[in-house]
Amino acid sequence: MTDLLYSEAESDLRAAVRALLADRADPATLPARLEGTGPHDAELWHALAGGIGAAGLLVPEKLGGQGATHREAAVVLEELGRAVAPLPYLTSSVVATQTLLALGPSGEAAELIADLASGRRTAVLAVPLTMAPDAPLPTGHRTDPTDTPATAPDITVTAVADALLADVLLVPLPDGLHAVDAADAALRPLTPLDLTRPLAAVTVPATAPGTRLADAGTSRAAVRSGLAAGAGLLASEQLGLAEWCLEEAVRHTRTRHQFNRPIGSFQALKHRMAELWLEVAGARAAARNAADALATGSPDAPLAVAVAQAYCSRVAVHAAEECVQLHGGIGMTWEHPAHLYLKRAKAGQLAYGAAGHHQDTIAELVDLPAPAP
Repeated sequence: MTDLLYSEAESDLRAAVRALLADRADPATLPARLEGTGPHDAELWHALAGGIGAAGLLVPEKLGGQGATHREAAVVLEELGRAVAPLPYLTSSVVATQTLLALGPSGEAAELIADLASGRRTAVLAVPLTMAPDAPLPTGHRTDPTDTPATAPDITVTAVADALLADVLLVPLPDGLHAVDAADAALRPLTPLDLTRPLAAVTVPATAPGTRLADAGTSRAAVRSGLAAGAGLLASEQLGLAEWCLEEAVRHTRTRHQFNRPIGSFQALKHRMAELWLEVAGARAAARNAADALATGSPDAPLAVAVAQAYCSRVAVHAAEECVQLHGGIGMTWEHPAHLYLKRAKAGQLAYGAAGHHQDTIAELVDLPAPAP
């Protein structure tokens, strides 16, 4: 039977990650960092990835990882969501790592997996952040077998998340998945809504094809596996974000007074926060179910992932909106981090497939007929 409760090991991992983020990634300091040195903190990433070992949770011990599962990785993402931490954990330690593992790692793939597990390098899958697990995969532009590096066109992919932070790009091509050094590609920063998850347009020159990791069929299945893990565990990040927004709204309404009483004592606000608490509880069940289905390789994993994304993305946005509104005027300021949570939640609604796409997937998987025209 599916167990959605947190194990003792998962609780210990949560405590370690939360302590690190509380010390090094206080959300209250993030707006100032965005205006100054930028969101990414290399020292924090190495502490999380290598020091705690979070980057290798999905990697078997024989390949240099921790030999854990998606359940443990989901706990890490819950805490990263609570801190709206600008780290490439979802894109590198989940999506890219899962893609490489699904290749049946050997040779170059195994060496890259070991580097990712230790935190020595990061990698991203060079597909748009909005790509859903069951969407048609990009085929690049090298479709003519007579093309040579001198005549083949360059490959450009837009809206690749965390590409600016990556050491290696995993580029799907018609002949398979290629690993390309990020230094050999041209990266053009884009202006994202979510400033904590940078986007870039990636152009890979035809003269830098990188290393081919697998054939086309194996690569397609591996990319889908990586995107499914990303969509499923993004729900856990959205859960953590919603939990922080609810807790912050409750804290503020307890201390903010009007008419000589806390505004949280007003019945209308009580009802709003109670409704939000119920939504967060439901999101926790959906996110945990998706993580458990991925961890156990359940045949119902595609359905669990689609349900989690269709529900958790909406809850995260609602929680962030309520957090901003219940803070009143200060919630609209740049200095308060509430806007960062709202932007992350809104951007997350499109990541790895919009809610409408996942609802269509649910209908197809359970054979639910569409409404009559």
